[in-house]
Amino acid sequence: MNFSKNEYKDRLKKVQQSMQDKGIELLISQDTANINYLTGYDAWSFYYAQCVIVHVNADEPICFIRAQDAGGAFIKTYLKKENIIIYDEKYIHTWPLHPYDALVHLIKKNKWDKLNIGVEMDAHYFTAYCYEKLKQGLPNASIIDSERLVNWVRFVKSDAEIDFMKKAAVISENAMRTAMEIINPGIRQCDAVAEIQKSLFKGTSEYGGEYASITTLLPTGKGTSASHLTASDEKFKKSEATVVELSGTYKRYHAPMARTVNLGKPEKKKIDAMNATNEALEAGIEASKPGNTANDVAQNFWNVLDKYNIKKESRTGYSIGLGYPPDWGEHTVNISKGDMTILKPNVCYHMIAVMQFGEWGVEASESIRITEDGNELLCNFSRDLHVK
Repeated sequence: MNFSKNEYKDRLKKVQQSMQDKGIELLISQDTANINYLTGYDAWSFYYAQCVIVHVNADEPICFIRAQDAGGAFIKTYLKKENIIIYDEKYIHTWPLHPYDALVHLIKKNKWDKLNIGVEMDAHYFTAYCYEKLKQGLPNASIIDSERLVNWVRFVKSDAEIDFMKKAAVISENAMRTAMEIINPGIRQCDAVAEIQKSLFKGTSEYGGEYASITTLLPTGKGTSASHLTASDEKFKKSEATVVELSGTYKRYHAPMARTVNLGKPEKKKIDAMNATNEALEAGIEASKPGNTANDVAQNFWNVLDKYNIKKESRTGYSIGLGYPPDWGEHTVNISKGDMTILKPNVCYHMIAVMQFGEWGVEASESIRITEDGNELLCNFSRDLHVK
């Protein structure tokens, strides 16, 4: 277990309180990060059906898992053996049979089939087929969207979680340092990412890293005008800029960071755009304090962009922490105008400024923790345009 049993119990109580508030008697959580958060389970098994079941009065959750992955559940979770429920391999890719047939049977066996059941309608890996199996198999139940209930419980981190994120941040710094060293004219993008990934997994001499929820992103040249591009086997070219976005990961906790490097003397427009980007980020960081809202942070950020007549339509931040592919975001707060979520100590978010101008762009970001009297940046790495 990565956390004390008391911490897992406290998480369960918070989830059950939220269930009561929403009128949910049974929660089926399919979000991979939520499964880890509630039980400690951690394996690359999320590509097929698995979930955690929480009864509003239960002492422990139930981990519903494929037989082939049962060993991992016994090793990784804090749960009693009887709360790890295994479904047979006969349900794997043998349509119309499906693991949720076994889940429906479990719910009926426990006489939960007439309860108000919450499911995570927009969770990754909760398919339309899963939903249809529940609807057809439990006609007497009321099946409703839990509206990211567990995600919102995760929103305020424990001190133990913050410690993991700080460890991830050091790995981020090391990997970004590697990126800035290895990116040079004539080097293939894939070779650069190979070295970056090595840094991300190697971690530090005290602790190692692991795979991130999002692969290293590497828009280069004209690609800096687009988002979420990955490395190819093309070579870096002199005069072109490259955006590097990555995250160190420690026990599934993330601290993302984005920076921009330019090979050769940059054009003035890139320098000016980078300066404006950093000024906007700094304004957002200044407003990042307890009692303020996500809207307050966003307004400060966009006031700077308005001053320079820079248009940006996308949000400029989102909550982070525990994550699995395909996303390290928590799917709760957005740092955007109109989001009135109140910031509290130990809320963490990735504030990212993606500035795109037709055929070029620059980018920088910070992972920010709200403290008792302000904020702290998890990573310590210059946001200036890195010129080589």
